Amino acid sequence: MANHPRAELTHRQRVILRGVVEEYIATGQPVGSKTLLERTALAVSPSTARSELAELEALGLLTHPHTSAGRVPTEAAYRYHVDGLLDRLEPNPGPFPLDLTAAQAEVDTALQATTEMLSEVTRLIALVSAPRLETATIRHVEVLLLQPQVVMVVVITSAGAVTKRVIAFAEQVDPGLANWAGQYLNDTLAGLQAGTHQLRQRLEDPTLSQPEAAFLTTLRPVFTDLAEVGQSLYVGGTASLLERARVDELDSYQQLLEVLEKRAALLGVLSQVLDPRRPFVRVGVELEHPALHQLSLVGASYGLTTRALGAVSLLGPVRMDYDKAIRSVRGAASELSRFVEEIYENN
Repeated sequence: MANHPRAELTHRQRVILRGVVEEYIATGQPVGSKTLLERTALAVSPSTARSELAELEALGLLTHPHTSAGRVPTEAAYRYHVDGLLDRLEPNPGPFPLDLTAAQAEVDTALQATTEMLSEVTRLIALVSAPRLETATIRHVEVLLLQPQVVMVVVITSAGAVTKRVIAFAEQVDPGLANWAGQYLNDTLAGLQAGTHQLRQRLEDPTLSQPEAAFLTTLRPVFTDLAEVGQSLYVGGTASLLERARVDELDSYQQLLEVLEKRAALLGVLSQVLDPRRPFVRVGVELEHPALHQLSLVGASYGLTTRALGAVSLLGPVRMDYDKAIRSVRGAASELSRFVEEIYENN
């Protein structure tokens, strides 16, 4: 569509194209001139409508099956349609039926609830990427002596994530040393981000005694490795989408299921399109992964005022209700942003 900017179409052609796209999204059937005129209420003759449809087809925006006189949108038409929707966005997202009060301070619970509600409202596959652990700060640390030579370290972050690590020592651990370490780590690491230089400095305090320094050296990977933990992806709605899939869509959904098993690939797709300023839409081949070429991705970022933490998105057929999908991800992302703002600010 890059060679056919929006300005090149007349107002009537834009109305006709939108009518074809919306009718095809609603019915899945090729759109003829009679149906088009009924939908758009354009005051033109059927022959004029047919002439405009032919012109739009010549521009690569429409095509038609050999067995039908009706037209169907091309990917370029969907892209054109989506650009129009994004240009007409209201400044603020509308309401979305997502209540996160039950999640309390647990981000994981909120992300799961968001995924479930998005898929329920849209009947598409919902994907919600969790904040990376290094974007959160350390809220609380516990050092527990499980056995004379076995210590468990528990780290709770401001994002509600809980990381546990069990460490075996060659010799018995002094219970007093374990208790001291828990208090010291809470006092010195609370409020710091994982993997930062400041955190490493606190673990290498030169004023510590030799036993204290040696003990912290053993525990150190628990904190420095937090930044290496991969991002989580919550997925919902796969079953409902497959139930509604048409026969000609099953192959692309089979490929999608294979991608869903490799969540890192989807996280890579989401990270490429994450834009904190506006919703994003990728249609068909705009999604680089081959298994997604017959699908579209609609999403919006969520997070803090200063930075995005993740994405709320929907994955479905190219013939999807983009208007509803965009409104849904914007509303869900707004609710999730309010939730994480409160969690991060209070910790």
